[in-house]
Amino acid sequence: MIKMERINKIYRPQSNPVHALQEVSLHIEGGDFVAVMGPSGSGKSTLMNVLGCLDTPSSGTYWLGGIEVSSMNSDQLASIRNRKIGFVFQNYNLLPRMTALRNVELPMLYAGVENKKRQARALDCIEQVGMLDRIHHRPAELSGGQCQRIAIARALVNSPDIILADEPTGNLDSASSLEIMHIF
Repeated sequence: MIKMERINKIYRPQSNPVHALQEVSLHIEGGDFVAVMGPSGSGKSTLMNVLGCLDTPSSGTYWLGGIEVSSMNSDQLASIRNRKIGFVFQNYNLLPRMTALRNVELPMLYAGVENKKRQARALDCIEQVGMLDRIHHRPAELSGGQCQRIAIARALVNSPDIILADEPTGNLDSASSLEIMHIF
C-alpha cells in the first residue's frame, strides 16, 4: 500500500537548511494500523504531509498503491488525495460557512459524485460518527469533539484506501474515542 525509500524533506535548502525528514524508509501493507510518535519538531507532521500527498519529498521515492507519487505535479497529487486518502486534521479544517453536511459532502463534490448519492453517502458517514442531529450546524455551532466527528465523517466519505489522522481522538471522551477507533 505505502512504500517509501530514502525520503528526505529539506526546507530552505539554499540558506540555513532544515532537514525535516532524513532517509526515511517505510513499508505499510493494506489493513495495517500505524502510529507515528515522537517529540515536537521530530518531523511527524512533515511525514504526514508527504504521506498524504500534501507535500513532495526533496528526494527519495514514494509509492502509494503501486503508483509512484513522489514526482507527480500538484494536479496529479490532488487527484490521488481525493481518490485514495482521507484526512483527519488536528484543527479539523472544516469550512466555517458550510454546514456539517456540506463539509462532509465536499470531497465527493470534488470527485464529481451526483447530488443524491453525495448526500446519501454523507448522511451515512455522519450517522456512523453519531452526529445526525447536527447536520445543519456550522463548525462555530459545534463543540471541538463534534467538529472532530464531522472531520472524521468527511475523511471516510470517499471510502479512501488510507486514512491519515493527526490526533483523531484528542477532543473526545474515552467512550467516544473507542467508538471512533472502531470505525477506523
